[in-house]
Amino acid sequence: MEPVYQKRGYLTDEFRLFHLTDVKPQEFTFHYHDFDKIIIFLSGNVTYMIEGRSYELAPYDIVLVSHNEIHRPSIGGTIPYERIVIYLSPRFLSSYQTDDGDLGSCFKAAREHGSHVLRMHVPGRPAFFSTIQRLEIAIREGGYAKPLYCRVLFLEFLIQLNRALGSRHLGYPDTVSADSRILAMLEYINHNLAESLSIDALASRFHFSRYHLMRLFKQETGSTIARYITSKRLLAAKEMLAAKLPITEICYRCGFQNYSTFSRAYKAEFHESPRQTRI
Repeated sequence: MEPVYQKRGYLTDEFRLFHLTDVKPQEFTFHYHDFDKIIIFLSGNVTYMIEGRSYELAPYDIVLVSHNEIHRPSIGGTIPYERIVIYLSPRFLSSYQTDDGDLGSCFKAAREHGSHVLRMHVPGRPAFFSTIQRLEIAIREGGYAKPLYCRVLFLEFLIQLNRALGSRHLGYPDTVSADSRILAMLEYINHNLAESLSIDALASRFHFSRYHLMRLFKQETGSTIARYITSKRLLAAKEMLAAKLPITEICYRCGFQNYSTFSRAYKAEFHESPRQTRI
């Protein structure tokens, strides 16, 4: 089976920063990452689609995409698409989780508010924008203790970003379009991967006809229901393998009826067996 969503980008460090500008509109397919991503949008005519929600971006919006979330930008118009993109290891975030501070709070708060985008409510730019500019310069120019200095600046940026969430500087814009039943269904699927999740059962639970559900689901997510569910099960399985859970337990917790079916689907998606991932 061909993977319905493509994994894009690779991260071998704690974080990486890119300042990108596309002069001509680019076509992006729905894809996912196994790292978290922060996008600081600077210019362009861009609608960002993440897990069934769409956002029309405004300059200096901050887009938060957690690992394994299905997303893509839709680019239009003639304005260059400029943005700062940060790839961020989830382990890096969790290593700085303490009783009095959690650098991953911005991602958790976004999920709780049902929005992946942060937007400023006040004129001017908060301090974390100048910090990210200093980080860009440090990465580009180097100097004494460059890796340590870059890490310090990045930690400063994350701290300032999370502090801003507790102020009136940042808020959560509404989505441009999102079918509430599809959003509820996506949440249900992601919290019930061990269940059968048949199309008929989902259609009945969320009050769709079978045909209307299949058509609308693909329109909102870029995938059929069956392939979305399979991809989410496999992505969850990959995380569990990293956590060293027993492979047979993972197979059933992710909704597969037997190991051979699980192994075939896993290898088709990730080009290695579950046991090879575990090594």
